[in-house]
Amino acid sequence: MNNNFRVTALAASSSGNSYHIKHNNTEILVDVGISAKCVCDRLRELGTDITNIDAIFITHEHIDHVKGLSVLSNKYDIPIHMTSRSAEEFLRKNPKAMNITPHELRFECEVGSVKAKSFFSSHDSCECVGYTFEADGYKFGLATDLGYVDREAIEALVGCNSVVLESNYDEKKLICGSYPEHLKDRIRSNTGHLSNYDCAAFARYLAENGTKFFMLGHLSEENNTPEIAYNITSRALAGFDGVVIKVASKNSLTYFI
Repeated sequence: MNNNFRVTALAASSSGNSYHIKHNNTEILVDVGISAKCVCDRLRELGTDITNIDAIFITHEHIDHVKGLSVLSNKYDIPIHMTSRSAEEFLRKNPKAMNITPHELRFECEVGSVKAKSFFSSHDSCECVGYTFEADGYKFGLATDLGYVDREAIEALVGCNSVVLESNYDEKKLICGSYPEHLKDRIRSNTGHLSNYDCAAFARYLAENGTKFFMLGHLSEENNTPEIAYNITSRALAGFDGVVIKVASKNSLTYFI
């Protein structure tokens, strides 16, 4: 493990997502789906400050990924990277937002010592991407809001030392739950979310190709539990030496690597 590379979940659930990445003196946020105040509070709890953030990367424009973005964009001079279609929709709803850098769906850029690269993620937003971040030979990948695992996601994440994967819902809880049928169909669709079993199968494939550290994120608060998600992926990864599995918390910091 690269001791200079650190990833921490500030929040991760169906109601809000944000991750902090640090390599040497470079600090990055991925998504700010919680309030700007909460982002700042959790960064201070982590031992850093919003003024230390060098860039923000957004996966897509849904509120659970951009809730605090407008406030942060106006208050702090931080470059914000997102795809053009997501940026257009975000700016339509937040016309006073600043510091937005729009990109093509698939883009690469360097922030300090870290190289960032996007990849397509199937989800029912204007546009959705996952990211990989690489520095000093260490590679971290993040894929949330992933309706299904396609070849592009596989090619992007194979070879990552550590990954955050969506483990959104338990199939039995979803079927038996209170959601209306149209919403259940949306969640299970190829532009919805990844189930625990699909996440576990993908995690096993990545483990077969060398990934050691797994964080399960974007859990549904009604259709999943941390225990169910952890147990399913843990069983899938049984027999792999040195593998670490964590489940990201909704309300507190989750230290990953």
